[in-house]
Amino acid sequence: GYDLMTMDEVAAEVGIAKASLYKHFSSKESLAAAAMIHLIENTLEHVRALPPELSAIDQLRGILRWALEIRLTGGLPMLPSDNKFLRESLLENPKYISRVMDLNELLAGLIETARTAGALRQDLPVEVILLTIYARSCDPSVDYLKMMGVHADAQIVEFMLTTCFGGLSGSGQPA
Repeated sequence: GYDLMTMDEVAAEVGIAKASLYKHFSSKESLAAAAMIHLIENTLEHVRALPPELSAIDQLRGILRWALEIRLTGGLPMLPSDNKFLRESLLENPKYISRVMDLNELLAGLIETARTAGALRQDLPVEVILLTIYARSCDPSVDYLKMMGVHADAQIVEFMLTTCFGGLSGSGQPA
């Protein structure tokens, strides 16, 4: 993760000198910001490529499924909000903020459409649903379930989709 990562390790992994790495990224935060921007751009590309004939709720499920599958292969970090320096660096990065706003707008539109169709609860604000989907995609529970080795990755994805979109109550309806 970010906190344990060092620029020395990144340079060694990439196969370049640390000084060369600093020519591209002035700090660990700027490197992480570039990685986060790349991740969001990939997400935007995936969202925009979803088949338009899918219902909004199926598109939202598909987005979360895709994010969880990437997460299980190590390609999606936990939310960066735990590290003050990284969070501040990201919030000061106009490109990052722009991409996040683009993604928020696309997903909020899908959420509104799904709510109108009766597929999502009307009493929950759009931002609560949006942040729930984001949180589920970066939830450390996925890592713990994988580490336990009891469930296959596909099962873990289905569990996360079920808890996100179906809730935990026995009736299938949130309490």
